[in-house]
Amino acid sequence: MSEVLKKAGVALGSALRGAALSTYVVASATDGYQVVFSLGELDPEMTEGKYLLADKANGRPLFGENGAFRLVIPNDKRGARSIRMLTSLSVVQLRR
Repeated sequence: MSEVLKKAGVALGSALRGAALSTYVVASATDGYQVVFSLGELDPEMTEGKYLLADKANGRPLFGENGAFRLVIPNDKRGARSIRMLTSLSVVQLRR
């Protein structure tokens, strides 16, 4: 997922500091399911966590009830933050 965020121009690595650390990502699915992640937890330079955006399973494209994209978090103890039918990733800066 970090590669997708980088391509979108999101500050990661050494640029992720100060106000940028109050940024979060909302992952949304077609069925309305949503999960929130802090940008810091998605940055591979800050955490060992793995966040994978998949468009294939067993070498075949995802489709049907699983949707075209899936967010997989293999190290989570529960699968509640993994999302099938992923439609969008929204990057939001927290404002107070």
